[in-house]
Amino acid sequence: MNIPTGHQTIMPYLILKDASAFLSFTQAVFGATVTHKSMQPDGNTIRHAEVQVGDSTIMFSNTTADYGSQPAGLFIYVPDADATFKKALEHGATTVMEVADQPYGRSGGVQDTNDNIWWITSVK
Repeated sequence: MNIPTGHQTIMPYLILKDASAFLSFTQAVFGATVTHKSMQPDGNTIRHAEVQVGDSTIMFSNTTADYGSQPAGLFIYVPDADATFKKALEHGATTVMEVADQPYGRSGGVQDTNDNIWWITSVK
């Protein structure tokens, strides 16, 4: 099987009401790097984009007349769940579950402005 560099066998593909806001959120909160971005002919709407967060790729685009919003639940490991949770709130997310100690690590949930739920977790 031939998989392009930077891609995995399975990757989330999100269709979002505001893909530009999602891009900004992932960069500010998770340090995402843009690996691909193409725009619709209007020059303002993301046709297809890819960000790299750690060793994972997330693909996404704006909604269209043919494809409605398709947000997701995403589980992400970070070095410090408390700090990342706080940063997510500072960048427009709302609390789904406060950060707390869980059997699998320190974890909390936020919902971003595109209705994605992020389960932010660190393991000590």
